Amino acid sequence: EQIPIISILYEKAFVPFVDMGFTGLQKAAGTDFGLRHKTVFPGYKGWVDVSSPAIEIALFTGMVMSIVPAHLMRSMGGGYDNESVAVFAMVLTFYLWTRSLRGGLKVDSFMTWVWGVAAGVAYFNMVAAWGGYVFVINLIGCHAGLLVLIGRFSTKLYRAYTAFYIVGTFLAMQVPVVGWAPLKSLEQLGPCAVFLGFQLIQYCELQKRKKQLSTKQTWILRVRVFAIAGIALLAVVGLLRYKGYFGPISARIRGLFVKHTKTGNPLVDSVAEHQPAQASAYAQYLGVRIVQLLPYGFVLVALRYFHDSSSFLLVYGIATYFFSLKMVRLILLTAPIASVLIGIVIGRVYGFLTYNILGFVPSVFHLMAIDDNGKAEEAVSKPAKEVTPSKKKKGKAPEKNKEEEKEAPSKPSVVGLLISLAVKAVFAFATYNLYQLGLPEATMFYKTSHSIAKQLANPTIVMKGTLKSGETVLVDDYRDCYHWIRDNTPEDSRIMAWWDYGYQLTQIANRTTIADGNTWNHEHIALLGRALTSPEKEGHRISRHLADYILVWAGGGGDDVAKSPHLARIANSVYRDMCPGDPVCSKFGYTKEGQPSKMMRESMLYKLHSHGLQPGVVADPNRFREQYSSKFGKCRVFKILSVSKESKEWVSNPANRKCDAPGSWFCPGQYPPGMQKILKEKRDFSQLEDFNNKGDKDSEYQKQYFENLDRKKRGQKIEPTASPKKQPWKPNKDLSQDQIDEINKYWADSATTSHMWELISQNKVKELMDVLADYPEAAHSRSDDGRGPMFWAMEFGNEKVIRVLKKVGVSTTVKDAKGLTPIALKKKGASEL
Repeated sequence: EQIPIISILYEKAFVPFVDMGFTGLQKAAGTDFGLRHKTVFPGYKGWVDVSSPAIEIALFTGMVMSIVPAHLMRSMGGGYDNESVAVFAMVLTFYLWTRSLRGGLKVDSFMTWVWGVAAGVAYFNMVAAWGGYVFVINLIGCHAGLLVLIGRFSTKLYRAYTAFYIVGTFLAMQVPVVGWAPLKSLEQLGPCAVFLGFQLIQYCELQKRKKQLSTKQTWILRVRVFAIAGIALLAVVGLLRYKGYFGPISARIRGLFVKHTKTGNPLVDSVAEHQPAQASAYAQYLGVRIVQLLPYGFVLVALRYFHDSSSFLLVYGIATYFFSLKMVRLILLTAPIASVLIGIVIGRVYGFLTYNILGFVPSVFHLMAIDDNGKAEEAVSKPAKEVTPSKKKKGKAPEKNKEEEKEAPSKPSVVGLLISLAVKAVFAFATYNLYQLGLPEATMFYKTSHSIAKQLANPTIVMKGTLKSGETVLVDDYRDCYHWIRDNTPEDSRIMAWWDYGYQLTQIANRTTIADGNTWNHEHIALLGRALTSPEKEGHRISRHLADYILVWAGGGGDDVAKSPHLARIANSVYRDMCPGDPVCSKFGYTKEGQPSKMMRESMLYKLHSHGLQPGVVADPNRFREQYSSKFGKCRVFKILSVSKESKEWVSNPANRKCDAPGSWFCPGQYPPGMQKILKEKRDFSQLEDFNNKGDKDSEYQKQYFENLDRKKRGQKIEPTASPKKQPWKPNKDLSQDQIDEINKYWADSATTSHMWELISQNKVKELMDVLADYPEAAHSRSDDGRGPMFWAMEFGNEKVIRVLKKVGVSTTVKDAKGLTPIALKKKGASEL
């Protein structure tokens, strides 16, 4: 039974209005041009059933789906990502779900169960393939709930969803990393609520049929049943919440619903593909014309071909558009629905035109039609104006009908033939023009898709580069680096690297990595970030318990140093002493002048990245030894010295592994005892929605995180809330005499020397102190003529600047290219320069 208001509006208003329009068209033009279709409601038997698929739509959909870039962007072989296999699993699940709802109200109950169970099995494949299974279960749950709200609940729908949910959820819970999440995680409880609601509705329906209840009595029963169930459910939820049963919404899911573009989780925010999508992204990955035609396909489904199965397309389309706007990565999910909707548009136009030219639709499913008695008849469709009245049941027919039947075979008039030929000519002309207009667009889409496919097919770790000489070379540094690790390190070696390269290290180098592309364990990734962004000594103290080698991506661009501010934020979200009172770690990064800050320069990652490349930057030879640098400097490998043998033996002992079952591949790691001191400093990261935390929910941390991000975006200075007491000015780093002598060997005009001269000449003492506090090396920089900051300070007679430079250790007796010292310049005066 349908919800009254929606049922009345659809049956009494919308359907008659559309029928009236087709009737008017029939009278005015003498034909409905094949537009009239039948609805499931009684009383409109003159329309054609639209529940069966059209071959032409399937063909056009498949053609688009096979080359649309939104599908290729994640499904290319060798992508080392879950989506390479998950897209098929997702589409299969959706197909089987919609298939279980086809066939109208009178269907074989056994086959409905079969299709529902098949959808559940396909969903299990999806769960095992990709964490995006949460989207699949919620989308199907939303669709099932929508059908109830618009009054389309039926035994067929009940059986299909019940079979799907029970089988799918049971199998999903067998995946170790999922476990009881479908019944505990807030982001998966919606489909569970729909399942429970279906059981209550079905119970009411059974009671209605059993007791022959009226509509009013049925609604009273429904209210009572749902009220009792609601009270019981609230009591159970309250008890489970008190016991900490429910899990919070993950940061990725939360990021899809917040107004701002950040989630509050620095690990999630650090990934570029988690940023909002721009309009240009849809044009690039779906095609400009497809984007423009998609709304027409949506309208066709909503107003012309709406039934239980097809309505899923509407839910799918709205959901994917909303979520992809929030996260550019999810444009991948728009590929199937975009292909289907554009297939509907092209397929229906194709069918409409061929019907009006040839007199029938060239589709296998239209060669046979089902009459009211369920018997197959040959059905070569005729134009509407030539269709004869339907035959009545066996019995004596009225004389009038007999006369009409005798007159029916009579030849059409000349005027009728001319009109028919004119109509066919018009449609033939329209078809030709559409072909001429569409061919260039189709060709362009084909070429663009193949061009993008070639780009996507290229390996991401092998690229072309151009030398200063203009020569084009193949940069294969990363593979060479992985191959070196494979061929030159012991098989039990553990490689520490940022999680981005984990899959590549595992598959190509065939070595154990500290973290792979799976970022489910936030605290573990934070520990890795802390080791890399901590000062060199502290970073070594952590890494010697975890790994044997450290791999660093270098060479500029998006290398590890460019990413390191994100690493520091992620580390600070768990180890709050990294950047006290500053969730965004504003002290770790680059200064306004583009120089690394003191905190960045002292980090282990920066020391290894810039070892021997930047003046004065050398990794501690007592802690690290460089083992390999690639041809173009894109990848470097360092051996960790003084590796803890006790820790390595401890983690390699099977007795110290915590597996969900003996011999299982799923074994949550344990840290060796030597790590306990650093682990005591961690604070598990909490989401805003984690109401299981009885104490502090990190609301103050989240508040500061967003406020500081906003200040940073506006270019405002960030003041840590836990700033230390003010001390007399001095550089944050002391340079040894050997380091100073090394810097003084380099004479060259650079951005650093230009900036120093500008600050000194304009007497910007405070700005100079800010720069030298984090980058004292700049005070010793020398221009092409051998002069530097102390020469210029003496030249301008700026005593304050001279005092600042002396605190940094700048000499007043070094000589320039002419053999002059800064003191000599001051004595001689500016006129002698």
